[in-house]
Amino acid sequence: MSIERNEKYLNSLLKELLASPKETEWIEFKRNKAIAEEIGQYISGLSNSAALEGRSSAYMVWGIDDTTHEVVGATFDPQSAKKGNEEIESWLLRLLEPKVEFAFFKLDVDGKSVVILEIASAFRHPVRFNGEEYIRIGSYLKKLKDFPEKERRLWRVLDTTPFEKQIAAENVNKEEVFALIDFSSYFELLGKPLPETHLSILEALESDGLIRRNDGGLWDITNLGAILFAKEISKFRGLDRKAVRIIQYDGESRRQTIREQIGTKGYANGFEGLISYVNTLIPTNEVIGQALRKSVPMYPELAVRELIANALIHQDFFQTGTGPMIEIFSNRIEITNPGVPLIPTDRFLDTPPKSRNESLASLMRRIGVCEERGSGIDKVVYETEYYQLPAPLFTKTDGHTRSILFAHKELKEMDKQDRIRACYLHACLRYVEHDYMTNTTLRERFGVEPKNAAAISRIIKEALVDGAISVFDETVGAKARKYIPWWARQ
Repeated sequence: MSIERNEKYLNSLLKELLASPKETEWIEFKRNKAIAEEIGQYISGLSNSAALEGRSSAYMVWGIDDTTHEVVGATFDPQSAKKGNEEIESWLLRLLEPKVEFAFFKLDVDGKSVVILEIASAFRHPVRFNGEEYIRIGSYLKKLKDFPEKERRLWRVLDTTPFEKQIAAENVNKEEVFALIDFSSYFELLGKPLPETHLSILEALESDGLIRRNDGGLWDITNLGAILFAKEISKFRGLDRKAVRIIQYDGESRRQTIREQIGTKGYANGFEGLISYVNTLIPTNEVIGQALRKSVPMYPELAVRELIANALIHQDFFQTGTGPMIEIFSNRIEITNPGVPLIPTDRFLDTPPKSRNESLASLMRRIGVCEERGSGIDKVVYETEYYQLPAPLFTKTDGHTRSILFAHKELKEMDKQDRIRACYLHACLRYVEHDYMTNTTLRERFGVEPKNAAAISRIIKEALVDGAISVFDETVGAKARKYIPWWARQ
């Protein structure tokens, strides 16, 4: 698994675990017993119990007397242990559902071997092993289904704890907070002076939910703090997969990759660098429509910026193993994020966005990364119309949302769906601005001269037949008619 821990951290962690007065519901000590099936059951039970206790991780430790907490040493070696012919870690992962993160670590304590199994807290769903869910009741491992009240409480916790409030790193001191979190960028982006004392800095970070003081007097860094202001996002377990991935291809297909880059910083402190890097990869055009007569990027920077911000903000962080991706082709740019949209893709322009991650969205708006609520897609469509580009395409794939900006095309090069989509989004944009689409406004959108207005009438007819738009007032003659998006009739 992707959890990484250095020796200093592991020794400090072991010291804390041994200081616990007894086995808690999220810690299990073993002298040497290491049966594969039992380990799998404990991963399920400890992970579920950690979620109930509000912990980010649970632990199973070999080489410890469970009564005295004395280090006795263990011969169990997870690197060589197998179940049948399969490595034990691979076997355990295969039988766990959902795929919770865990990792084995070995350390030497005064010549005695100790093994620590670190297990991530359950999220979204209780963790099952071999089809069964387990829970800790005191120091005993039990089947979750036999304790319905615990099961109900666990589901309430999993249903109500947002991603942002979950813990990315726990039990860190102030020096470690400052080493992991780019606090100077936090104050700079919010336009606040940097406080003079460490305590004032920590209190400010705590006030925005980026860190929180724990019961032991140390600090926990929340997912919100890590995903937005990490100096190195790979330092946080599980969040490395949420780093933005940028891929540039040679041509219009994915057959040949020119370059690939994975972001290293948090979304907030790394956003401007991300946008700058993407813009260096975007091809330029000498002319885009009739509006410009100079070398300019193929896509409006404001549109690219807003769509990338949307992908970061509205993603489903609970989808493991996947993160935001920006793919640059010779004729388009595709921006994909995990999670199906919470509103229909054809209503992106007129419906205020619903965010899975409201705390993250709010802070991103405060620091100016994205537009005010509900205005972002309007600006994307406006920018593509102003530069007379094909209309953007918003799609829902299997578990993901994708936004696509297309390079400039002449009207005669656009296919029927391109034309209908552009007509529909133009009608939407006019309607949310308390106005109506007409033949004239659509002609101007496409950069068509008045003498060719008949071509625009044909596009309007296509959109009417498709059901994308409606006539506002049927009693008005064809030349003076106004048009509205289909949903405005409801």
